[in-house]
Amino acid sequence: MFALRNQTIRRFPLARFQSTFKIPEMQKGVIFETHGGPLLYKDIPVPKPKPTEILINVKYSGVCHTDLHAWKGDWPLAVKLPLVGGHEGAGIVVAKGESVTNFEIGDIAGIKWLNGSCMSCEFCENGDESNCLEADLSGYTHDGSFQQYATADAIQAAKIPKGTDLAEVAPILCAGVTVYKALKTADLKAGQWVAISGAAGGLGSLAVQYAKAMGLRVLGIDGGDAKKGLFTQMGGDVFIDFTKFPKDKPEDMTKAIQEATNGGPHGVINVSVSEAAISQGCDYVRPTGKVVLVGLPAGAVCKSPVFQHVVKSIQIKGSYVGNRADTREALQFFSEGKVKSPIKIIGLSELPKAYELMEQGKILGRYVVDTSY
Repeated sequence: MFALRNQTIRRFPLARFQSTFKIPEMQKGVIFETHGGPLLYKDIPVPKPKPTEILINVKYSGVCHTDLHAWKGDWPLAVKLPLVGGHEGAGIVVAKGESVTNFEIGDIAGIKWLNGSCMSCEFCENGDESNCLEADLSGYTHDGSFQQYATADAIQAAKIPKGTDLAEVAPILCAGVTVYKALKTADLKAGQWVAISGAAGGLGSLAVQYAKAMGLRVLGIDGGDAKKGLFTQMGGDVFIDFTKFPKDKPEDMTKAIQEATNGGPHGVINVSVSEAAISQGCDYVRPTGKVVLVGLPAGAVCKSPVFQHVVKSIQIKGSYVGNRADTREALQFFSEGKVKSPIKIIGLSELPKAYELMEQGKILGRYVVDTSY
């Protein structure tokens, strides 16, 4: 068990959640009405599932940097207002629409970033549901998991095995699936080097573990001794502390990374929210390498000199979130114990504090909210 784990968590026996479960009219949730406005912990109505949806009694929800962007409204993507954020929810199915056949009352289900899609367009047909032009996004265009009861489209909701630790599995539903998909996008071979920029954050700490489980050698980039310690605990091989290099001489860090990996990593997974870190990956990646962009700092640009880009024959790829197959595979790694979530559990009412720490870049691992308080 990781040191970040809060040992005073609440357990919920599955036997309580059967078809006779009484669903209240009101519940606790965190909602905001304007971008950057107060994050209100208050009583809100329990949503009613549509014919194709399930209603999940959310027990735990991970807190993602995307939630911060939704609150600020600083992405060029329309946000539903007022909004209940959150898209890493794990809980019990307590009701379902009449068209739902793949979930039963009492099953364990997960709420993902992709809440639903049309399932009939070119992108959905090819397994790229997240690129569907009609995609419905949890905690963005659809009220998410920072509430005690939330709805999800039954096709996209994640199936979670009974007996799973709901607090630890919650971050897998977005952070885990996202970095697993990014590593697949990098298309690396066992034994090759992958650099993970932002290696000790919520996504990075999981990316390190998935990479090691896939047989890769991992160089992590982050700042500070605490983050180095977590990276090492996750099984990483070489840690580069960017705070130890002068900001006006990025070539020093580039040289250190290339020396540590005998010519540069074969792939770079950028989950940081630093524009400079994004572009620098194009400098230190080895010739024919791949730079996979995941982190989405508002307004950022990836810069790669054309001469370098062509002569080194590098590829820059964007990786969004995984599809249903990626989700199943990412959860399988978790179920087999190859990936664990380094988490700190807080109450739902404490969510504003988590947002504050995210803005300051002070979160180690992943915060998970317990919706019961």
